Amino acid sequence: MRTLREIDQLRSTLREHRQQGLRIALVPTMGNLHAGHLALVACARQHADIVVSSLFVNPMQFGPGEDLDGYPRTFSADQAQLTEAGCDVLFAPAVSALYPNGLDTQTRVHVPVVGEGLCGGSRPGHFDGVSTVVSMLFNLVQPDVACFGEKDYQQLAVIRKLVRDLHMPIEIIGVPIVRAADGLALSSRNGYLSSEERAQAPALFRILCTLRDALERGEPMEDLLHQGKTLLADAGFTPDYLELRDVSLAPVDPTTRHAVLLAAAKLGPARLIDNLTVQLPASQ
Repeated sequence: MRTLREIDQLRSTLREHRQQGLRIALVPTMGNLHAGHLALVACARQHADIVVSSLFVNPMQFGPGEDLDGYPRTFSADQAQLTEAGCDVLFAPAVSALYPNGLDTQTRVHVPVVGEGLCGGSRPGHFDGVSTVVSMLFNLVQPDVACFGEKDYQQLAVIRKLVRDLHMPIEIIGVPIVRAADGLALSSRNGYLSSEERAQAPALFRILCTLRDALERGEPMEDLLHQGKTLLADAGFTPDYLELRDVSLAPVDPTTRHAVLLAAAKLGPARLIDNLTVQLPASQ
C-alpha cells in the first residue's frame, strides 16, 4: 500500500492506474478504524481493481463544542489495518492541503432537503461539511465506485443525492451495518463509552428491534415512537431523535411500505446512531 500526503502525488499515482484502464474505488474515512470500515474496503475490493482509502478528520463537519480535538487519531494502527485489508492507496492529507485558505472562505457544497432534520437538525452545518469534503475527494480521486456504511443512513442519502444532482459518474454502494456480538453498531465513537456504558449501549439496538417488530405487526406509529423514547430514557440514554421515515427519508404516509427506523441518543460522552429497515403492512 502506498501512503500519500499530497494532492499532486495522489493525482499522479491514480493517473497511471487510470491510463491502464483499471477501475478505482474510494473508501472515505476519518480513521480510528474498526471492522465496519474494513467491510467497506472488502466491498470496494470486490468492485474495483484499485482501492483508495482516505483518512482525514474533517474539521468542517464538526460543530462548536463537538469532539474535533478529542476525536481519536490512530494513524499507525489504521495504516496497518488498511494494508492487511488489501487497500492499495491511502490518502492522508493535512488540513492545510485540503483547506489551504482556512474554512471561513472555503466554498461549501449544500445538499438540500435530505440533509435536513435528523442528524442534520441536531448538528447544523454537519452535512455541508460532509458533502464538501466528499465532493473534494471525488474530484481528486475520480473513482468509479465509492463505498459508504449504512449505519450513517442520512449521510449515505446525502451522498447519493449529491452524486445524482451533480451528474457525477460514480456508483455509490451502501454497505450493511457491522455489529458487535451483542448488537451494538460499530462506531469509532464507541471508544468514548465506559465499561458500564458499553454494557448499556446494546439496548439501543434491542429497542429498535422491538419497535420494528411492532410496526410490522401494524401497531400505531406515533404511540410506538413515544414508547420508544421512554424506553431509551429508562435504559439510560438521552434521546436525540427517534423517527420512522420512508427509505428515501421522506415522511411516511399511508402508502409507505418500505421504511427505515432511525435513532440517535447520547450515552455518557458518546452520541450513538442506529437504524433498521421496516416493512410496513398495508393497513399502516
